[in-house]
Amino acid sequence: MEKVSLEVKPDEADEMKWVHDSSVDHKGRVPLRASTGSWKAALFIIAIETSERLSFFGIATSLVIYFTKVMHQELKTAARNVNYWSGVTTLMPLFGGFIADAYLGRYSTVLASSIVYLMGLVLLTLSWFLPGLKPCDDTNICTEPRRIHEVVFFLAIYLISFGTGGHKPSLESFGADQFDEDHDEERRQKMSFFNWWNCALCSGLILGVTLIVYIQDNINWGAADIIFTVVMAFSLLVFITGRPFYRYRVPTGSPLTPMLQVLVAAISKRKLPYPSNPAQLYEVPKFHGNNKRFLCHTDKLKFLDKAAILVNDGSSAEKQSPWNLATVTKVEEMKLIINIIPIWVSTIPFGVCVAQTSTFFIKQGSTMNRKIGNGFEIPPASIFTVAALGMTVSVAIYDKILVPVLRRLTQNERGINILQRIGFGMLFSVSTMIVAALVEKKRLEAVERDPLKGSLTMSVFWLVPQFLIIGFGDGFTLVGLQEYFYDQVPDSMRSLGIAFYLSVIGAASFLSSMLITIVDHMTKKSGRSWFGKDLNSSRLDKFYWLLAAITTVNLFLFVFVARRYSYKNVQKVVVADCYEGKSDCEGVENKV
Repeated sequence: MEKVSLEVKPDEADEMKWVHDSSVDHKGRVPLRASTGSWKAALFIIAIETSERLSFFGIATSLVIYFTKVMHQELKTAARNVNYWSGVTTLMPLFGGFIADAYLGRYSTVLASSIVYLMGLVLLTLSWFLPGLKPCDDTNICTEPRRIHEVVFFLAIYLISFGTGGHKPSLESFGADQFDEDHDEERRQKMSFFNWWNCALCSGLILGVTLIVYIQDNINWGAADIIFTVVMAFSLLVFITGRPFYRYRVPTGSPLTPMLQVLVAAISKRKLPYPSNPAQLYEVPKFHGNNKRFLCHTDKLKFLDKAAILVNDGSSAEKQSPWNLATVTKVEEMKLIINIIPIWVSTIPFGVCVAQTSTFFIKQGSTMNRKIGNGFEIPPASIFTVAALGMTVSVAIYDKILVPVLRRLTQNERGINILQRIGFGMLFSVSTMIVAALVEKKRLEAVERDPLKGSLTMSVFWLVPQFLIIGFGDGFTLVGLQEYFYDQVPDSMRSLGIAFYLSVIGAASFLSSMLITIVDHMTKKSGRSWFGKDLNSSRLDKFYWLLAAITTVNLFLFVFVARRYSYKNVQKVVVADCYEGKSDCEGVENKV
């Protein structure tokens, strides 16, 4: 049945001129559409993202090399340290996103966290150049770094981690905020925003793992740190310059309090019968809406609906405590958070596969023949460029070719649903681990045939397929996860939504470290650990087969969960009988 809108809309010309989505301009006024937001504002935001990713990936992809070459750590210790740092870096956004949504606002959080990030880069630079903080007096013959260098180095990278915690979730959600979901053209632009955001991310990544890594290998690590610091400082100035063009969302306090209120109200009214008609559940009158987006009632998790039952105790609904009475929208927001938990859990194994690209995949490259042309040697981390290119290509093909075709076939504005996109990308993670296992087996056979030359008889380009395939998967799954967590959380939790996406990678990094420890302990009992002192004494091929098996089983779990998922149903202005199944509920997406 065709859906009928019962919204009260402003004059059409006024709607085109002003933005009515609860955002404000830099002076706190209703934003003028022509001079704020959209791509004109998003480009300033994308600029600082590109430079931040340049710094982040320049550090992250070479970190395992730094730990093994400069700090002389064993492979499994270095891999664990990288995973711990990656885990903290991608879990910190949960704190940063909460602060941005509840108190500081996204712009202020980006500004403050970028300054902390810059402090970390400055300290990282000093740890290489200041005589008292350098690893050794002569880094070329250093066998063990000074203890003070290790302390300052870890302090610097965890300052960067802390800065990323506020920067990453706030910046991406702030960029998406520049597009009005109630305006047809801007809504379509917003669907492309996450695709092109990741292309910008890949641009920073490619520079980080080519030019920067080359400088780290052929000049020194400190020269690269200086570049990170200068570029980050310049991009911060560019970001501040765009201030008049941005649209801002005013923080509304802790988004966790309303959810706790729903839970308390539902428990306190647990013995009340359900109303015969969901339309009898309480919602604020439409003239109190203040351009707020309302959510339609759904039939899932019905226990929580009791929080919205209006008890006739002589007082008006507006005067009742929010701990006793919640609106349908607040109840549905609570349901949204509960519904994303199974999706979050079932995407973690994909993140475990992604975690291997910056640890074992890079270390594999360092043991292989990296010479091309007239003796030029490719830095080990530069092979990561292939994954970035794969992601860029897959995003471009998806956005410019697949989406238009799929829109015509499915009549879905996105082409395919978000969870279908995520699930399709997971297929690539299984393929990546299978290919990686086969290549590693071949590398070990080469070492066995010629122990002196070892895997130097194999070109590093043998690793291209596994990086390329995981890059394709990232273009579907990681970009899809960003869009999913931004779109499917309550509007007041958009920064936390991006943090949820990042926490998938963070939890996966910790799980990867835990898995390495468990497998190392168990295989030692059988006589030979899969993780030796170096790659040649390890059996990474078996570890990759284990990950392939885990991700295959998990893919079936994800499909099971995704098929039962209900998307957010949005109605800008509440109507009398807006509930699941009625034609006046304007659902964004109703099924997977």
